[in-house]
Amino acid sequence: MADTNELFEIMHSTRAMRRLKPDPVPDALIRKILEAGICAPNGGNTQRWRFLVVKDPAIKRQVQVYYKRAFDEVVGPRYLSSAPPPGVSREAYTRQHAAVQYLTDHFHEAPVWIVACLEEGSTPTRWSGASIYPAVQNMLLAARALGLGVTLTTRHLLYEKETEAALGLPSGVHSYAILPIGYPMGRFGPVGRGPLTDVVYADRWGRPYLS
Repeated sequence: MADTNELFEIMHSTRAMRRLKPDPVPDALIRKILEAGICAPNGGNTQRWRFLVVKDPAIKRQVQVYYKRAFDEVVGPRYLSSAPPPGVSREAYTRQHAAVQYLTDHFHEAPVWIVACLEEGSTPTRWSGASIYPAVQNMLLAARALGLGVTLTTRHLLYEKETEAALGLPSGVHSYAILPIGYPMGRFGPVGRGPLTDVVYADRWGRPYLS
């Protein structure tokens, strides 16, 4: 039997690692992450996912311009005006904001990006993400298991046309996330989440789930 304790430890400690070292990441590790991604479930097993591995500094700098603009216009002000989420103290939320600011300024310096995409013949629907986000989660867990830092970010979609043009995506292909990957400056640790009792119901909406 697989070591379930190790599996759950990885899941409970896979938090967003936004401060990354610029040191190169071996291609063999990126391949392991990608292989984990394509083990994920997807609608009808059609495997319409596409993954763009970006190392080119010029491409990353082009995208970072819009990434920072989205922070300045939307994400930064939202952090400053929002209360901490469930399970997160004000102090931890302040540190998170600082880490988000750091990622914004150094986004293009992450040694490797994996851009998770779907090849779609029509307009994306609510179920489109079911065929790509499980792969993204697999890659997050794989990176954590390999000792690599990563975060799931979709902020570039606030400037979707501009960033997808910079990434060179063809017509009919849409990006769903960018995963900046590198060796972390900090340590892995527990994720900050609220209690199950706040988000889980039994049979009827609002009825407490008692486990």
